[in-house]
Amino acid sequence: MGKAIFVIAEIGINHNGDMAVAKQLIKGAKDAGCDAVKFQKRTLDIVYTKELLDSPRESPWGNTQRAQKEALEFGKPQYDEIDRFCRELGIFWFASAWDLESQKFLHQYNLKYNKIASAMLTHKELLNMVAREKRHTFVSTGMSTMEEIAAAVDIFRQHGCPFELMHCNSTYPMKNQDANLRVIETLRKAFKCDVGYSGHETGRVVTLVAAAQGATSIERHITLSKAMYGSDQAASLELRDLVRLVEDLRTVEASLGSPEKRVLDSEVPIRKKLRGC
Repeated sequence: MGKAIFVIAEIGINHNGDMAVAKQLIKGAKDAGCDAVKFQKRTLDIVYTKELLDSPRESPWGNTQRAQKEALEFGKPQYDEIDRFCRELGIFWFASAWDLESQKFLHQYNLKYNKIASAMLTHKELLNMVAREKRHTFVSTGMSTMEEIAAAVDIFRQHGCPFELMHCNSTYPMKNQDANLRVIETLRKAFKCDVGYSGHETGRVVTLVAAAQGATSIERHITLSKAMYGSDQAASLELRDLVRLVEDLRTVEASLGSPEKRVLDSEVPIRKKLRGC
């Protein structure tokens, strides 16, 4: 049996700027048996244009894109508390940076893992910065060509940075028929590396099939309630479903067993009874 699937509960921005909600999600992920929680970090005036930030958007925090995005963006006091709380609970945390300043910000926490979001896979300056840290990095491959993935893989290998790819479809929520899970094996063969799965579907079945196909890591968005405000909530698992998913993933792992065909110890008495030998 291979190594255990690394299970990541992506909180992302589903905390809605509320530290109490973030802590409930972290605790829920820990209780469900996840290995890590993940957030997202952006420097708004770098990632977005002034025109977009000034454009209208109705939200609980105001009527502009800036008001909404500022409300969802945690700063140092919040990440200090996330770091303390996760260490207290004994669960890893990390975040996907969407710009260089955000990656510099995250570096201060001496995290064990890094994450490249699908949207950032072609941001070569960011990839080089992350790869120079030489921390194990999960690289999502949604909306990317094989050529773009190959260029990213080259950067991590040039720096000697451990990484694994994550097969991903970047629609929210994703239709099950768009999962294309056979790509997991395509990526594994093409790049000779571990390949995980980052899912945005609404249920659990597709993720379990990804595990059965040998995904080395699984990432799913989580939420307290799909009815909460937010663009990612519909593609997220509520905590009760997260518990079921992790239980099912561990069952899939156990059921895969060994590729060696042999008579198991549990079969020996039956063999003697039915075959007499």
